[in-house]
Amino acid sequence: MRAHPGNGRPQARRPHRLLSVAAGVGAVVMAATACGGSGEDGVVELRFSWWGADDRHETTQQVIEMFEAENPDIQITAEYTDWSGYWDRLATSTAAGDAPDIMTQEERYLREYGDRGALLNLDEYGEQLDLSNIDPLVAESGDLDGQTYGVATGVNAYAILADTQAFEEAGVEMPDDDSWTWDDYVEIATQISEATDGEIVGTQSMAYNESGFQIFARQRGENLYNEDGSLGFSQETMEEWYSITEELLENGAQPSAAESVEIEAGGPDQSVLSTNQGAMAHFWTNQLGGISASSGGDIELLRYPGETTNERTGMYFKPAMFYSVSADTEHPEEAARFVDFLLNSEEAAELILADRGLPANVEVREQILGSLPDADARSAEFLAEIEDTIVDGNPPPPIGAGQVVDIIARVTDDMAFGEIGPDQAAERFMSEVEEATGGA
Repeated sequence: MRAHPGNGRPQARRPHRLLSVAAGVGAVVMAATACGGSGEDGVVELRFSWWGADDRHETTQQVIEMFEAENPDIQITAEYTDWSGYWDRLATSTAAGDAPDIMTQEERYLREYGDRGALLNLDEYGEQLDLSNIDPLVAESGDLDGQTYGVATGVNAYAILADTQAFEEAGVEMPDDDSWTWDDYVEIATQISEATDGEIVGTQSMAYNESGFQIFARQRGENLYNEDGSLGFSQETMEEWYSITEELLENGAQPSAAESVEIEAGGPDQSVLSTNQGAMAHFWTNQLGGISASSGGDIELLRYPGETTNERTGMYFKPAMFYSVSADTEHPEEAARFVDFLLNSEEAAELILADRGLPANVEVREQILGSLPDADARSAEFLAEIEDTIVDGNPPPPIGAGQVVDIIARVTDDMAFGEIGPDQAAERFMSEVEEATGGA
């Protein structure tokens, strides 16, 4: 979550390269104990780190206990924190030569660790780790230069969430998401705001998350990043994307610039859907449950506009997160066994359910469908519906991609407050991302 000073404008976080964050610390304590170890009784001790909220912590601890009961020769120590503190903590421990044996990774940071030799090539542990049932659409998403440094925990898709009651109150029909266009999206959002005199806003700003733009670019045969980490889209495409946001602002079809800053700072719980102040917003499919619970209404998942009217479809399956193993672990085979359990155990999946995305193991995914809460079950159905329309996945983002979260927020706010236009916003985004990632 971004902090905001009193003037209501976003405060930029200090950018950093993750593994150099704690270089000084690493030089001092590099001799510290590395990953894992063995107890006096010969039991292998491993450390597993992840981020999340209390529910995830409790569930993961149950999974660990289940694994230990089946594997009495291995003991797992849990290390967890929230998202905001996770990456600095992981960078510090990795720089100090004391990384956890098994860690949770995210696609923006995978190359940061993989390219610096901090992660184990999991292809070498096929006897302990079975990857044969991983969804083909994300099976190679954790690969760097043909080697597997991360395995997807599960899958999500970025979509539009729509409040059916808000549409009804505005007297506007829900769109046909098999055929709607970006012009339709703007028109529908505008109609909703106008019909309710702004009491229900048509849509929440879509410009804060680069994932939406990635779909937009893919629809035009482009991408956010190329395989080599360089930018994979044209300035014209990004100008077009920002022009849609500009039009929505001018029409009153989305919250004002100042309101959008506060909404974005509040996260999903303060979205226009959660607070019953809007009809549409852009979120990941695994956020449907939380937003539905907050809103108390009927929230539906919609395909992105333009999926059938452009050069190709743009939606994709995103690995919700990755399981990775430290290159410094003293017990790679045992670590691989634990990752195998997390991915392939139906009993573990019955506990985890869709908390880390719908299971990446397609057989396990099928077996737990009947156990999913309603919102997660509807997300699973939505993913199944769009699966055949998805063309391909995306290459892992380049080193420095984690800074894009702040870059796109700054640029979006400056445009929304009228300081720059769509052309300048596109130019600034591209130059700042190139500087952050080194991609030209």
